[in-house]
Amino acid sequence: MSTQPVRVVRHSDGVVELRLEDPGRGNALDLPTAEALRGAAAEASADPGGAVLLRAAGAAFCVGGDLRAFAGRGEETGAYVHAVATAAHAAVRTLYEVPVPVVTAVRGAAAGGGIGLALVGDIVLAARSARFRLAYTAMGLTPDCGATWLLPRLVGPRLATDLVLTNRVLAGDEAERLGLVSRAVEDDEVDEAAYRTAAELAGGAGEALRAAKRLLRDRGAGEGLGRHLEEEARLIAGLAGSDEAQARMTSFLAARVRMGAGSGRSAPSSPESVS
Repeated sequence: MSTQPVRVVRHSDGVVELRLEDPGRGNALDLPTAEALRGAAAEASADPGGAVLLRAAGAAFCVGGDLRAFAGRGEETGAYVHAVATAAHAAVRTLYEVPVPVVTAVRGAAAGGGIGLALVGDIVLAARSARFRLAYTAMGLTPDCGATWLLPRLVGPRLATDLVLTNRVLAGDEAERLGLVSRAVEDDEVDEAAYRTAAELAGGAGEALRAAKRLLRDRGAGEGLGRHLEEEARLIAGLAGSDEAQARMTSFLAARVRMGAGSGRSAPSSPESVS
């Protein structure tokens, strides 16, 4: 296992894999991880091969922002969260603008910023037991990582509003039915199916696939996403240091500790998250 939280693996069949590799923390986004993600996305984008595969090690895809890193920073909170969001947003935009097909494999939890990261793929495969939850407003925060830009375009404004405001959980099958993901597959097949899809695309008619992707994407959408990501970062950073958000995050983390103590087990090692 690499000591880096994110790394790039180049396969001989033309698949360029971007892999989240911090499973003990649920692949949560603190500043070092967000910066590593930005760097890995840039590296993959510089030479994307025939297809890019985004997937994660461990039981969770990405639980979002590391609340333990966000809570208790006082006046520094806003600047820290803005730095995390800005680095993660650079990665999201880079992956969105990669000219070759991007395939995402989602297993376990995709929460907060993990939602935007998962949905940036052109083809998104989810395990049937995968769980998608925005979770931001429950912490007194607003979404980031492109969630409020991507969701309305995928599922429509009405359902996007429902998911953002209520934070309800979608399993893999329901996410497929609602159009959030391309398809749901059996849990033990998601990695193989995602890799096989990426390999088939990498071995396909490269120029035609790139041109088809350009046709499917509004030429101005990349710039629109960039402006939207800047606004998301500004809003979540402004709220993160507020008394309400800090209290909600602290209460949430304390409840998780109590749950672990009450069950006779140690508190979960992976940080609960929203961003």
